[in-house]
Amino acid sequence: MDQELHRRLTAWRRHLHANPGLTLDEGDTAAFVVEKLRELGITEIESGIGGHGVVATLRRGGGNRAVGLRADMDALPIQEADELLPHRSTKPGVMHACGHDGHTTALLGAAALLQADPNWTGTVQLVFQPAEEGGGGARKMIADGLFQRFPMDRIFGWHNWPGLPAGTVAVHDSAVMAAGARFDITFDGHAGHAALPHLTRDPMLGAGHAIVALQSIVARGVDPMKAGVVSVTMAVAGEAQNQVPSRAVLRGTARWLDDSVGSLIEERMREVARGIALAFGLHEQVNFNRGVPVTANHPRERDMAAAAAASLTEMRRDVPPAMTGEDFSWFLHEVPGAFVWIGNGPAEDGRELHHPNYDFNDEILPVASGFLAETARRALGES
Repeated sequence: MDQELHRRLTAWRRHLHANPGLTLDEGDTAAFVVEKLRELGITEIESGIGGHGVVATLRRGGGNRAVGLRADMDALPIQEADELLPHRSTKPGVMHACGHDGHTTALLGAAALLQADPNWTGTVQLVFQPAEEGGGGARKMIADGLFQRFPMDRIFGWHNWPGLPAGTVAVHDSAVMAAGARFDITFDGHAGHAALPHLTRDPMLGAGHAIVALQSIVARGVDPMKAGVVSVTMAVAGEAQNQVPSRAVLRGTARWLDDSVGSLIEERMREVARGIALAFGLHEQVNFNRGVPVTANHPRERDMAAAAAASLTEMRRDVPPAMTGEDFSWFLHEVPGAFVWIGNGPAEDGRELHHPNYDFNDEILPVASGFLAETARRALGES
């Protein structure tokens, strides 16, 4: 990538950082994407797909293969902490704390590289996805006919990764990121005066035992060679300090890399809640709401991505998967593909994902754009 394109991409990325669009409110970001695609000479563009999604199509020559490249566009409901950052968010309580501004810009950069390169044939679908941060954007685009309206044989995506050296590409053999669920466990008892506890059935007591017992699911139920997470993150109960409440609610998240582990976690969670309710005279209800499935690379596409990365930069195959989730996984359920990480550099001083001090590293834009473009070329030129 020449310096002038890198300079333009950096300016675009910083504009997006300063003007973030929250999940389901990415209209301005989508309009910016369309504007820049047109500046690059790309005219086959459709907007409003699955919400604020944008798909641009590049066609060249007589090749009959098609490949998809995806970037997510939405920001997070986080107040940016770095008040000295020149391109800090101009929207209170909203910031690009996960680097989707960089992902979007890198895909625009890949579009520029492919548009200027005559040495490929086929079709490239540039997929700018909204609502990745819990808004179901991938599924909404699929429901809106993404793969029927914009056919593609395979699809590729990436995420920046703080803590991985800047520009290094990590390619996982299979699982990249975890499946997950959000759960609510409700204990209903009988309210009363806190000084007369024998006249109540205390849901707080049940909730306290549940917080401890839920940790046994992974510690004593999951094969130590497999990964699982159960985290209770919220406890809601009570209205007065001298009252035993009638209800206590626990909320949290579960994660897994193997579907059998997810099923075990759900089954054991229901058993734990039922047993505790029986022991303390309570009524229980468990809602286990599954979210994204495991993000798992397909072997052939994984190897394409690895070869493309190795031709451009340092590539590693030894980085373990993460228990975070990614709704690119829904695309991988529809067509073969691969998802990689590209190092964002050091993560100290609060530069990790979803932290109010995070900022995308503009120095990795040439690698990210180059990786996407080179992966597309290899996928289209596969014999």
